[in-house]
Amino acid sequence: MSPLLRTQTALVVSESSARRYALDPDVRLMLEVRAGSAAAFEALVLRYQARLITVLTHLVGNPDWAEDLAQEVFLRVYRARESYQPGAKFATWLFTITNHVASNALRSRSRRPEVNLPARDSGPLGAKPFDLLVAASSGQMPARQLDKAEAREVVRLALETLNERQRLAVLLNKFEGMSYADIAETMQLTPPAVKSLLSRARVNLRQVLQPYLEYGDRPRGEEIKDEE
Repeated sequence: MSPLLRTQTALVVSESSARRYALDPDVRLMLEVRAGSAAAFEALVLRYQARLITVLTHLVGNPDWAEDLAQEVFLRVYRARESYQPGAKFATWLFTITNHVASNALRSRSRRPEVNLPARDSGPLGAKPFDLLVAASSGQMPARQLDKAEAREVVRLALETLNERQRLAVLLNKFEGMSYADIAETMQLTPPAVKSLLSRARVNLRQVLQPYLEYGDRPRGEEIKDEE
């Protein structure tokens, strides 16, 4: 294929992709940001800020640090506004940036700090995060009712046992509702690799949660050694 033909093909693919993702209301908002709309950027921040902080809290282990990193994510989004091209869903693009920011931050620290989730009854993870986590691991619902504080603590401890990649995949799949394809794009993996990653995460979560569901033994929050 000649260079000219490759360029023309790339332009056609780019235009087709842009039309497809332009149906995403958040992509439309980001295109308004690219055109200079401060109101559109504020709308995106309000829509995603709490969700980003929750995901980042799980990834880096500290809600205050997560808030700082969320601000860095939005700063990167704003700086990239003029070159933005809708080649994916906005959430996929945003969480790709989030993953890079979290990974860079974790590499800059030699130890992983303790995870402390904000005390809230609901929010980005939904009103029943424990139910989602049990469903992620076994497809079963808890046999007994848990108070919200206990459920939050069990979620925190169970997710702590997963390695960084498994934790992110579970958060994006079960709590953000992303497809394997979108997670693959976010994490720079293939969809089969994401499927395998989530499968291992389910096995690990089942191993952690089963003693709690049967005997009330809480997860210890120690990372499971798992071969990638």
